Amino acid sequence: MLATSVFHSEWVTIPRPVPEAKLRLFCFPYAGGTSLTYRPWPMGLPADVEVCALQLPGHGSRLNEPLFDRLTPLLDDLAPKLIPYLNKPFAFFGHSMGALLAFELSRRLRRDYARLPKHLFISGHRPAQTRHTKRRTFDLPEAEFIEELRRLNGTPAEVLDHPELLEVMIPILRADFAIAQTYQYVEEPPLECDLTAFGGVSDVTVNREHLEVWRTHTSGNFKLRMFLGDHFYLHTARIPLLQTIALDLRSLI
Repeated sequence: MLATSVFHSEWVTIPRPVPEAKLRLFCFPYAGGTSLTYRPWPMGLPADVEVCALQLPGHGSRLNEPLFDRLTPLLDDLAPKLIPYLNKPFAFFGHSMGALLAFELSRRLRRDYARLPKHLFISGHRPAQTRHTKRRTFDLPEAEFIEELRRLNGTPAEVLDHPELLEVMIPILRADFAIAQTYQYVEEPPLECDLTAFGGVSDVTVNREHLEVWRTHTSGNFKLRMFLGDHFYLHTARIPLLQTIALDLRSLI
């Protein structure tokens, strides 16, 4: 359900509105993901934390809207829409492509609005400054692109084996992959908030050494935590992940 507050944006879905929340946790989806990924999260976090799940255009409930395939225009649209929600302390969590969105939105908010999250949780993503080394796959021929999706293990088999579902999902995934794979890092001072990096011990695309480099992006405290699972550990290890996030959030409220 959507928030019952005086402000509303199609970008933000709030699974459990908390009018007296002491902090908002904004959660950014991975490529092809929707706000539904974070629907169960309020049950694993402190009662006075309001989970705000981001819904990107062309995804989920916004399926009929045009997709973004580059990061800068996406942030141009998103940042001002989020400002009304930042009237309370807030934190960001992003997984994979969502981690890149959370990181660059944090820098945009600092640069343009003098706002900053209290804590930035980066999950399943290589450090931003090395992103350009990743292989481009968003423009592969369709058969090769589908094989890449199988290799990544993030798209359900029932989608990959269902032509009608694939027809819907492939443009979304290509656009999201393009956002990540065309990203160009620009040097800025480290963020002044604490930063925690998360990963799956069996993730073949993002390992502990990659995640360790995220410490260069904060002048605050840095922590690194690995969980059992692959790149999509946030599903299989959701309970310990939320327990870890909850501990950090409690220190902020």
